[in-house]
Amino acid sequence: MTTTTSKDSEQFDIVKCYQQFLEDDPDVSMPVAAIESLVELIKHSKATTLTEFMESLKDASQKLKSSIRNSISLSAGTDLFLRFVTRTSHDVTNFEACREHLINSGKVLVEKTAAVREKIGELGVQFIKDDATILIHSYSRVVMLLLQRAAACKKRFKVYVTESRPSCLGIRATEVLCKAGIPATIIYDTVVGYIIDKVDAVFVGAEGVVENGGLINAIGTYQLAIVAKAANKPFYAVIESYKFVRLFPLNQYDLPTHTPDLLTFPDLEQNHTDLSEDEVIGNYEAINPTVDYTPPDYITLLCTDLGVLTPSG
Repeated sequence: MTTTTSKDSEQFDIVKCYQQFLEDDPDVSMPVAAIESLVELIKHSKATTLTEFMESLKDASQKLKSSIRNSISLSAGTDLFLRFVTRTSHDVTNFEACREHLINSGKVLVEKTAAVREKIGELGVQFIKDDATILIHSYSRVVMLLLQRAAACKKRFKVYVTESRPSCLGIRATEVLCKAGIPATIIYDTVVGYIIDKVDAVFVGAEGVVENGGLINAIGTYQLAIVAKAANKPFYAVIESYKFVRLFPLNQYDLPTHTPDLLTFPDLEQNHTDLSEDEVIGNYEAINPTVDYTPPDYITLLCTDLGVLTPSG
């Protein structure tokens, strides 16, 4: 006999739904896309009891987490929604009423995403001084909005953007800033130490804020924080509160995304078209992590929709 939970999984593909949300809106964050996907699952659920319903949500959350290599940001959304579901299920006795309430609440949470980023912009713009030079890493939608808000406030500043290999999302960030009329210059990741003396402040987003106030973000964030600390430059993290995750990493190798394996670069030749054929022949191997952990000691402040916080806060 097929259970209700397995029927749900057969009829509704949570991973495909999640990927579709990301494809439809490139600026949607992974936690929000995860919540939207779980709300869609609730709509399609054939569960008749609260137990079956909770099991289907937990199974779908685990399936989402296991579908990608780096699930930290996604996990923040699924875990937040599951905690909300657990609290709600204790307060509502009618199963159908509970389901409708969760669907409506999920929609409200998603709709509030824009307001959350606007709040961060209001709080963070005070840290961008007139005639400042800003350094940012990779691409973060909330950092983009903060810089655009500062420009709208008639603040004059320029931005250096790290290329952020291997994702190269710094190129996208530079394009967005230039289209917004903000002077932006892209630099190699290896130029950070060379350029840091010209910089007034460093701003980064994050895939997650862990329980000790540290950050998990695109690879290269940690070395940027080290350089900023050595040069006595403020290092600000701009982050939505729904990206707070229940992790307490002790070091770089304590992340759930860490793997001891040596990973190959599948696009090595395409990324090095400026090199001659002789320089790129052979099978190269390299450690290729996608994220790193920045300890709280290197972070000046966290700018969130809950307020401007110290890492210890």
